Parts: sequence; structure tokens; C-alpha cells
Amino acid sequence: MYTRLFAAAALAMGMAQPASAAEVELSLAHWVPGSHPLQALGMEPWAESIKEASDGRIEITIYPAQQLGAAADHYDMTRDGITDIGFINPGYQPGRFPIMAAAELPFLFANAKGGVRALTEWYKEYAEEEMSDVYFCMALSHDPGTMHGKSRILVPEDVSGKNVRPANATEARFVNLLGGASVQVPAPEMRDALSKGTADITQSPWESLYIFGADSLVKHHLDMELYASINAFVINKDKMASLAPEDRQVIEDHCTPEWAEKMSAGWADVEAAGRDKIAADPEHTLHKPNAEQIQLWKDAAAPLTEEWEQTISDAGMDPEPILEGLIEALKKYDSFAG
Repeated sequence: MYTRLFAAAALAMGMAQPASAAEVELSLAHWVPGSHPLQALGMEPWAESIKEASDGRIEITIYPAQQLGAAADHYDMTRDGITDIGFINPGYQPGRFPIMAAAELPFLFANAKGGVRALTEWYKEYAEEEMSDVYFCMALSHDPGTMHGKSRILVPEDVSGKNVRPANATEARFVNLLGGASVQVPAPEMRDALSKGTADITQSPWESLYIFGADSLVKHHLDMELYASINAFVINKDKMASLAPEDRQVIEDHCTPEWAEKMSAGWADVEAAGRDKIAADPEHTLHKPNAEQIQLWKDAAAPLTEEWEQTISDAGMDPEPILEGLIEALKKYDSFAG
């Protein structure tokens, strides 16, 4: 009798133990609203694909809207294990990630879809050097953004004397070069800065003006692809190391240039549609620069590349192959604007 009971108990334990030991619950923290297209069209399908590929062993819970911490803290939150997966904007921490900052230079990205595929492929070579305390998964971005203000923005001098909320540290420096003052707050605080008069202009992709409630505050728009705000998924290194080999492989298979494009595609389409929505609204005015005026913007932005090159040189690296590698990757995926 005892033998039969022991055998039955052992069988039960043997059946239960693998399911319990293999079950992995991961947290994913980000700082945009839960209604943001990046969650519905990117993060949720990504998490579901991971669940399916792991035969249900891996479950990802998403924490939107800065629930676990401020936008600028998501890299350190991931490093420290406050979240397992973090959605970060490297440009929210000026000077910390100088190699990735190359992608913040204006007039590089023609589109987000091929752009993030190129960016992920390019940065994988440098991630262990620059983000060594996390596992770099993939780069993400929206369709190229521009400037939106309370008065006309057509040529660089229209920024002079204005307070501007920039998208990242490189764009903050651009604002300063144009004679404006940068008001560096993350996207979720965009509306507050504009409504209080702290900012006269904000940088943003088009639909995000609606997402963050700024559409009623800025009625003038520079109708030009100006910059890409670079984001990324990073994963806690200890969590990655703790995964069973088959589960770690599932995660790695979902941290690829192809997945970066899938993740950003829906977001890019929504942001692009935002321009058409604004253009159709008679309360808004789009200011489209001609070729001569576009050149004025490019000339004004030229010192940013020189400053970035100097920063990289000061860090003991050669800037030329780094930037050329990024440009070549963008060309490879038909996403270089130059």
C-alpha cells in the first residue's frame, strides 16, 4: 500500500515540478499611456508571441504610464531588477550613451520601420560596451518627428528666443544652437510644460500630440522630417541568466532587427496618420519649408555632428566608422534620409 502511495505521490510531484519550475513571469515597464499604439500594436503582440513560442511557460505583465518609476529612470530600474524589461529613451540621460546618441542626429532617418531594423542591427555591435549592465534587446522609434509650436515655425530663426521641449539630449543642444532655451522634460510631461507656458514649442511625432493631450496647445507645425527619438527594450541581465536555456532562446529570438521592425511598424503608421489628421483640421497650420529653407535647417544642425564626433574621440573611440556604420545600415534598409 505504502509503495503504491509513494509511487503515486512521486508521479504527481514529477508531473507538477516541471510546470512549476519552468513557469517564468516577467514584468515590462514603460512610460507611455496604456492606450499608446506601441503597447497595443507592439508590446502586447510581442508578449503574446513569446508566450506562444515558449508553450505558455513565459508570461509578461505590462506596466504602462510610469507605474513603476519615472521615464528617465527605466534603464536603471531594469539594471536594478525593479522591472525585468524596460522601455528606455537613452536621450533622457544626456551623455550616458554617446554611441547611441549618433542616431539622435537630425536628418538621418527617412522612416521608422527600416530605420529601427537598421539601428538594432548596428547597435548590437556596441551594446555590450555601452549598455553592459543590461541585455540590449532591440531599438525602437516612431516615424520621424518635428517641431510644433504656438506660433509659426518655418525657418531656424523662428526658434530663437523660444522655450522648447526637445525630444532628447541631442535635440536639446540643437535648440540651443538655434538660439532657443531647452526645457527637458519627458513626453508624458509635454502638455504640462506647454499649458503652464514653460514651453512654447515641443518636439514630437504627429499623433503623439493627441496621445499626450498637446494638440490643443500647439497649432503651428514645421512640416518636415527632422529627427528620430530613439528608444529601446533592455532586459535585466540576472533575469536573463536565470532563464532555462530554452526560455532564454525564446527571448533572444524576440530581440532581433526583424522584431524591432514589427514592434515599431504599427506605431509608425499611427504617427504618420496623425499628420493627416492635423492637416485636415482648419485650426492647425502646417508650415512646409522649401529646398532653400530646408538647407538652412541642415546648416544649423551641422555642428551637432561635429560635437558628437568630438565626444566620441574624447572617449577614446574613432567616430568615423561608428557613424558610417549607422548610415550604411540605414541605406541597407532604405531608411536613410541624407
